[in-house]
Amino acid sequence: MSPVSVIPLAYKLCLPRSLMSSSREVKPLHITIPNLGMCRRGKSMAPASTSMILTAAVSDDDRVQRRRGNYHSNLWDDDFIQSLSTPYGEPSYRERAERLKGEIKKMFRSMSKDDGELITPLNDLIQRLWMVDSVQRLGIDRHFKNEIKSALDYVYSYWNEKGIGCGRDSVVADLNSTALGFRTLRLHGYNVSSEVLKVFEDQNGQFACSPSKTEGEIRSALNLYRASLIAFPGEKVMDDAEIFSSRYLKEAVQEIPDCSLSQEIAYALEYGWHTNMPRLEARNYMDVFGHPSSPWLKKNKTQYMDGEKLLELAKLEFNIFHSLQQEELQYISRWWKDSGLPKLAFSRHRHVEYYTLGSCIATDPKHRAFRLGFVKTCHLNTVLDDIYDTFGTMDEIELFTEAVRRWDPSETESLPDYMKGVYMVLYEALTEMAQEAQKTQGRDTLNYARKAWEIYLDSYIQEAKWIASGYLPTFQEYFENGKISSAYRAAALTPILTLDVPLPEYILKGIDFPSRFNDLASSFLRLRGDTRCYKADRARGEEASCISCYMKDNPGSTEEDALNHINSMINEIIKELNWELLRPDSNIPMPARKHAFDITRALHHLYKYRDGFSVATKETKSLVSRMVLEPVPL
Repeated sequence: MSPVSVIPLAYKLCLPRSLMSSSREVKPLHITIPNLGMCRRGKSMAPASTSMILTAAVSDDDRVQRRRGNYHSNLWDDDFIQSLSTPYGEPSYRERAERLKGEIKKMFRSMSKDDGELITPLNDLIQRLWMVDSVQRLGIDRHFKNEIKSALDYVYSYWNEKGIGCGRDSVVADLNSTALGFRTLRLHGYNVSSEVLKVFEDQNGQFACSPSKTEGEIRSALNLYRASLIAFPGEKVMDDAEIFSSRYLKEAVQEIPDCSLSQEIAYALEYGWHTNMPRLEARNYMDVFGHPSSPWLKKNKTQYMDGEKLLELAKLEFNIFHSLQQEELQYISRWWKDSGLPKLAFSRHRHVEYYTLGSCIATDPKHRAFRLGFVKTCHLNTVLDDIYDTFGTMDEIELFTEAVRRWDPSETESLPDYMKGVYMVLYEALTEMAQEAQKTQGRDTLNYARKAWEIYLDSYIQEAKWIASGYLPTFQEYFENGKISSAYRAAALTPILTLDVPLPEYILKGIDFPSRFNDLASSFLRLRGDTRCYKADRARGEEASCISCYMKDNPGSTEEDALNHINSMINEIIKELNWELLRPDSNIPMPARKHAFDITRALHHLYKYRDGFSVATKETKSLVSRMVLEPVPL
């Protein structure tokens, strides 16, 4: 079961208070229970090994048997983090970057001139699309917002229901230009219909890509695949496009040599759209763009774009932000160390990993408060998860929940010693983030955010009660509560309020509870988490998960049936999330929508291979190194 694993979360010994106050020392009893995984709230919580230790420690004031997940310890020593240094904060790098921005803006301006050599009526559309697509994937698009809008306005002025060719005077529309144009325009809020792709589809669901698999044909299939991933609900042609293009690309990548194009295909197939993150894509695309076989670096009479300048700016921007990451990471590591949280040996400590995710989706230097707030809320979610799931007793977690409801530092007097510090860290973190939010929002948002955390902790209590009573809820009962315990809202709300985007409460509710967006994001994380952790939960004796509850509701169904049903739900939810992100009638500012959407992508990313939250020694560790610790070679 994804959430709380109370009952036996920790079994309280039923002894008279007089006996519990005995001064007689009793040695802890250690019992190894094999094959016990840990999963929770949409995050799979499988420990690094397949065992969990149940420790019954009886002391003067505590006769409690406590379970501890055998998680691996923090991977990133504070002394190591504090020793990090980089030269890329020096002014000379910023000055060079500023010069390059000016030169790239000149490239954009050159596209408005039909000089007869580089930009002609037969290539003016694809050249603009290439330029926009390149600066976006290299992670430098925030510097060229006006230029991008001008380029896409031009392309859209020639858009029609039959698609576009390479240029405004092209006689015939082509799949590559149309697929790239469709994707780029849709992502920027232009009203384009997926029906345009039907022009290139036959009655068998095949698209206009030759079996001979030339470079041009392969690139058409690649852009068709990329376009298909931003489907909205009910767009059958997008489903057809994804099926066809993914099969075509998988065959093609086996037939062509290792080159820029093969690397680009491999990355697209591996990460798609909803497990991708902006900084991760930028780092990968630098390798693709700078590969010796890359067409973007070839200088010829038909190439107006100076790929070397684009690549140099992308690398400089990556490394300049890298210097900021190190400063922020050193702050986060000090916060973690000074908070006293490291003393909670039973809990996972993933502050560095959460910072990596936050900085992979909020790549604008000015969004420091978002990045730091995201780390603190996510890390506190994890600590509370481990308390409610394993270490705390039912009495203790109810006391903590009530203390949060009353929201007063004096409430620590009623809490066990190990909870006192956690309560104060939570209290101080939410208060601090509310102060940051007030700078943008112009109002106190603390009570609003605090209510979200109360509801979140209540969902843990509900799951604890189900487990304690042995009750297996219906799918709908479990799912509705599980959406809250997925912790999406608790993780996303306070960081989003710190963005430099005013969000009056009536607008905020369009992305926060009870909005469709919030419901979809929470549903997505709950379902994906359960598909990753239900076996470990079941081995521990906790039956409730989306899989088991579905099977209860549908007698005779198998695990495979349940997984197929849930994966189908996930696929539809992703399409609905795409719509909520890109719908043209939304009154939610795009920066807020985009950051909320990217949080789901970041958390989904760590589910791709395994539970990257609890087992952070493999892909997650590599992500930290590549995205935060290592600059890109210039």
